[in-house]
Amino acid sequence: MDLEPRLLRYFLAVAQELHFGRAAARLYISQPSLSNQIHKLEHTLGTDLFVRTSRQVALTPAGRALLEEAPLALGALERAAERARLAGAGIAGTVRLGYAPMAGYETLGAILTAVEHDSPNVTVVASELFSSEIPGRVLAGEQDIGLALFPEPMRGVRSRPLRMEPLALLAGRHHRLVGTDPVPVASLENETLLLFPRELAPGYYDRVIAACEQSGFHPEVRAFTDPPPQAMVARLRTTREVGLPPASFAYHSAAADPGVVARKIVQPEITAQWSILWPARAQSEAIVRFLESARRCSDENGWLSLPVPDG
Repeated sequence: MDLEPRLLRYFLAVAQELHFGRAAARLYISQPSLSNQIHKLEHTLGTDLFVRTSRQVALTPAGRALLEEAPLALGALERAAERARLAGAGIAGTVRLGYAPMAGYETLGAILTAVEHDSPNVTVVASELFSSEIPGRVLAGEQDIGLALFPEPMRGVRSRPLRMEPLALLAGRHHRLVGTDPVPVASLENETLLLFPRELAPGYYDRVIAACEQSGFHPEVRAFTDPPPQAMVARLRTTREVGLPPASFAYHSAAADPGVVARKIVQPEITAQWSILWPARAQSEAIVRFLESARRCSDENGWLSLPVPDG
């Protein structure tokens, strides 16, 4: 059925005025023309919408039903047209974002706030993935943007450092090391490090091992099999192991959970690099605007100058 929005608008005017003359004046058309258009709509629907007498105009049951639905239909059309206009102007659309778990506690929130400020009509659909998965998902077109720790280079995927931050010690509040601040890496020699399995975040894992070897020892590592970050916090609360997550996650966790404590790591300081990734092929305007907002967020927060979090 080819139902023209213009005919629905004419119908609404008559239904609201219940007078063809007043409705025609309101629409700036002649009364005969309006009557012809209403007849056309009734013919399209196969039913009368109005009862017409010399004294009054009244809605039929079909007319009352259409009066309930027509404003919703016209509103949906107007919203669709507006979304299309905004998308064409680069200020609307959907961005699928894949982010590594530990970005979700500070970095991700700041980026989403910046995107919402700059492009309130852009919808971000965020999915938690591990850093090793993200480049391949972006290349395959399953994600539009990635936020990963030390992502592996991949042809067809572009990346840019977005944030540098130190790793920090996270341990149960009764652990022997929490009485020291900052904690030298050499102090970890006889500790068991609780880390993601290397295959989930190889760059992060290798950075930790290299720092320990630089301090003269090869660490004992336990790769926890239940990888969500809060599983790490729960485990550290009840074991003698220690974690070395990004500082933003460590201090957030310590503030939220009195069972764990965060401490700075030094000699050497171990840094984590968050990178933003996007496909090398042509991007939508929504993706371009997302990238611009993320870069502005990085600049305004000084994320590439290694700010030291408050303990």
